[in-house]
Amino acid sequence: MTPRSHAGHLGVLEAESIFVIREVMAEFERPVLLFSGGKDSIVMLRLAQKAFHPARIPFPLLHVDTGHNFPEVLAYRDRRVDELNVQLIVASVPEAINAGLVRESPDGTRNRIQTPVLLGAVEKYRFDALFGGARRDEEKARAKERVFSFRDDFGQWDPRNQRPELWALYNARIAPGESIRVFPLSNWTELDVWHYIAREGIDLPGIYYAHDREVVDRGGMLYAVNEFLPLRAGESPFVERVRYRTVGDASCTAAVRSDADTIDKVIDEVAATRVTERGATRGDDKVSEAAMEDRKREGYF
Repeated sequence: MTPRSHAGHLGVLEAESIFVIREVMAEFERPVLLFSGGKDSIVMLRLAQKAFHPARIPFPLLHVDTGHNFPEVLAYRDRRVDELNVQLIVASVPEAINAGLVRESPDGTRNRIQTPVLLGAVEKYRFDALFGGARRDEEKARAKERVFSFRDDFGQWDPRNQRPELWALYNARIAPGESIRVFPLSNWTELDVWHYIAREGIDLPGIYYAHDREVVDRGGMLYAVNEFLPLRAGESPFVERVRYRTVGDASCTAAVRSDADTIDKVIDEVAATRVTERGATRGDDKVSEAAMEDRKREGYF
């Protein structure tokens, strides 16, 4: 693909995503944007800026905070919220654990217990449309999603009960208690995201670029040694040159070996890879073949 044709391709994706964001504002009363400080939610934030410029982004951001975040990502999240002067709502998993609303799993990971905390925030603030950064190229369950993904009054997803989206016509009708998950980046790929970040000059948390980090090899995946991931018997940490392709919990997200310390090098690396970022780095997706779909049915993104 030539630079000119790729610029056109990004323009089409951007226009489609901005149309979706504006459509949500026209059809729903209380939308919210899920913002984790990861690259996809960062791109969504830029698209929201463009959709309503020069006005301020007209909906809040929501972060489901597991307490296992990378500190670099939390620092980035708070900085961007201050720069854009937008409202940030934090739904806290640690607070839910302390209140006895959810129970941490024996392995110490908190991915699965994000779902009831998210659904609790949706009910508390009466959100009727939630923007998520999921893309169809990430994982097979996410490939089943519509752009407007219907959720019942329990916040649950049934892939057999979704609405057709012919000619980019979106059905936004919902009953009280129901909601729509909206995925403006559905038709983007990981490579598209990185080309867009380069084109827009978007700043990212430093862990997306190659750096030296103390890690442990666990099942062929390199996990950072940190307070949320204690060493197991017989494990020996070592320093490796790595970067993160996706950002989730520090307790379940692995890094990849890399020397890509600039955006151009990252783009070259992503263009050459044949494994999706979740497949290469997310331990929570390896619980079973249907791990992601099971969580989505419960109400996860």
